[in-house]
Amino acid sequence: MDFLGDDTETGALIRARDWAGTPLGHPKLWPLSLKAAVGLMLATRQPACMAWGPDLVFLYNDAYRPVLADRHPAALGARLPDVWPEVWSDIEPLVKTAMSGGSTWSEDMHLVMTRKGYPEDTWWSFSYSPLRDDAGKVVGFLDLCSDTTAKVMGERQARVLSELADLTARTRDAAEVQRLAAGLLGRVLSVDRVSYGEADPRGERVVMTRDWTETGASLAGEVATLADFGPEISASLARGETLRIDDIDTDPRAKGRLQPYRDRGVRAGVAVPLIRNGRLTAALVLLEKAPRRWSDHDVALAEAFAARTWDAVERARAEEALHVLNETLESRVAARTAELQETQEALRQAQKLEAMGQLTGGVAHDFNNLLTPIFGSLDLLQRRKIGGEREQKLIDGALQSAERARVLVQRLLAFARRQPLQTTAVDVSALVADMGDLLDSITGPQIRVAIEAHEGLPAARADRNQLEMAILNLGVNARDAMPDGGVLRLSVTAVGPRGKRPSNLPPGPYIRLSVADTGVGMDEATRARAIEPFFSTKGVGKGTGLGLSMAHGLAAQLGGALTIASAPGLGANIELWLPATGDAAETEPADLRCAPAESGLALVVDDEPLVRAATAASLSELGFGVVEAESGEAALALLDSGVRPKVLVTDHLMPGLTGVELARQVQNRSPDCAVLIVSGYTEVDDLAPDLPRLVKPFRHADLAAALASARG
Repeated sequence: MDFLGDDTETGALIRARDWAGTPLGHPKLWPLSLKAAVGLMLATRQPACMAWGPDLVFLYNDAYRPVLADRHPAALGARLPDVWPEVWSDIEPLVKTAMSGGSTWSEDMHLVMTRKGYPEDTWWSFSYSPLRDDAGKVVGFLDLCSDTTAKVMGERQARVLSELADLTARTRDAAEVQRLAAGLLGRVLSVDRVSYGEADPRGERVVMTRDWTETGASLAGEVATLADFGPEISASLARGETLRIDDIDTDPRAKGRLQPYRDRGVRAGVAVPLIRNGRLTAALVLLEKAPRRWSDHDVALAEAFAARTWDAVERARAEEALHVLNETLESRVAARTAELQETQEALRQAQKLEAMGQLTGGVAHDFNNLLTPIFGSLDLLQRRKIGGEREQKLIDGALQSAERARVLVQRLLAFARRQPLQTTAVDVSALVADMGDLLDSITGPQIRVAIEAHEGLPAARADRNQLEMAILNLGVNARDAMPDGGVLRLSVTAVGPRGKRPSNLPPGPYIRLSVADTGVGMDEATRARAIEPFFSTKGVGKGTGLGLSMAHGLAAQLGGALTIASAPGLGANIELWLPATGDAAETEPADLRCAPAESGLALVVDDEPLVRAATAASLSELGFGVVEAESGEAALALLDSGVRPKVLVTDHLMPGLTGVELARQVQNRSPDCAVLIVSGYTEVDDLAPDLPRLVKPFRHADLAAALASARG
């Protein structure tokens, strides 16, 4: 039975199975046409299956097994209608067409499949091609398929969020914003009820302000106390973690805690907490009367709705407050001038933050695409020592300018709270201690650096690299505040759940990092504006005004806070409050920049020719042979022609296939191929967390380190 091969698990199952009692009989006796079709199917790396004979006996390959889920291996040799009974009425007309000699093609076909014990919405693109016996008669068909659920769901989410933006932009009534958002989400996800609630200042209770339902009374005005949900659920919500309950009756977390909802007939729900400035601010709740298996796509859309709706609520409230003030300005000008200015400033800030949040991703992508070939080319010229000493100095200066541009983009992203964070458990004491020499060098001989970092403190949940950058920025600010010298003191302490903390932080353990100086200090007006982006007291050309705002944005994005204590002549004390974690601190990753020479073939995919060329040049220097493609489709065509890369380096957002979609197909075809996703976007919802990622722009050493990590 050579046609079954010896390198597939499904082929081995076919060989081991007893076929004597089946319509096909023993594989040795199968007609040549059936053997050829089965051999072809088993050899392809794309999910493929086939049906043969009047009984439509079902066979499939290794790549198709994930499609079957728990129906494998029982489906092997079964009748096709018995394998997929829940979708048989959908595909039966296509089967009849194929069995009549016609070919079919279905793109993004919706099928409700029950593969893991529960029904789920799926979308598929697939073709049916008739198979003929040795006499030329059609006796079966071959199915080549692709799961397009992620693509369809991503397109749906983009459309719905665009519709949400259009709806909420038409009103400055915050309650109407919540009502419109709840109704749209309820109709899109077909849920029984969508409620929007706002938390009290301490984040302990949530008052339902607006809800949408097609049946039943409104829940507006009702109060939910987090403590009533039990310590596990309440702590999870306070941390900003989405709660997903498929069935109140069977979920152990809900036992005895969600009975009031069960008494109202609720069986399933999703609660999306919104954390702003380190505390629970609002919540979006989805409720169902029947058990429901919430998909990852459902939850992702709900989370996006919660964040976008709250942004629109804040904008609407600021605009409405300004509108009311303007209407009554003549009669209240004397008493309300200060309040009007404050409201206008709040509106300006809210609109600036909202606009920057929307534009940052695209600007960063374009700017990073421009920087990537600049970095690659200058890095290559420097490493090869092109030109003489004067030329090398010019190259080094250009690299420093490009690096400053990259840091500026990172600071902008940090301020907008859109930077991609790699949060781990960080030993802040050890980190600060290790940075002592570096801080000494940047502050100079007139400033004494004192570090108080005790061992044995809990780790903090943070991004190590971004935290280092924040500490350096604070150190530079302290240096500039002490022109005649002084003392820069960094101290790290642990604050327990009952310890004194900033009022905007929820209860819990924290690590407090203090950066204090003995410099000129700040007056009240300067201190009030200190975290504003681009605000600086250093003078033109002496700073970007983003250092302190970057540290503030980082702390807020991590669920912590930044506080400032200062007075003229008394110096300043900046405190970073970071959530503590019980996890063991992770050690600093090994330096992989000096990677050894590689060998093999690398496939580079990018729709920007300059970026593609720079990446290819770096890979060549690493010892790879390089093949380039301008799109995912072109890359797949190269694979179809026989190209077998050891490494795939691909941009993510391109016309046609995305980098993740291409990576999945390449992994299906060549499981041993290492994958590296490169992107200039900072906020991309569909970037898979299991795929290694490199952010543009990057240098040769960054690429080498990322490849070394991706290849294990």
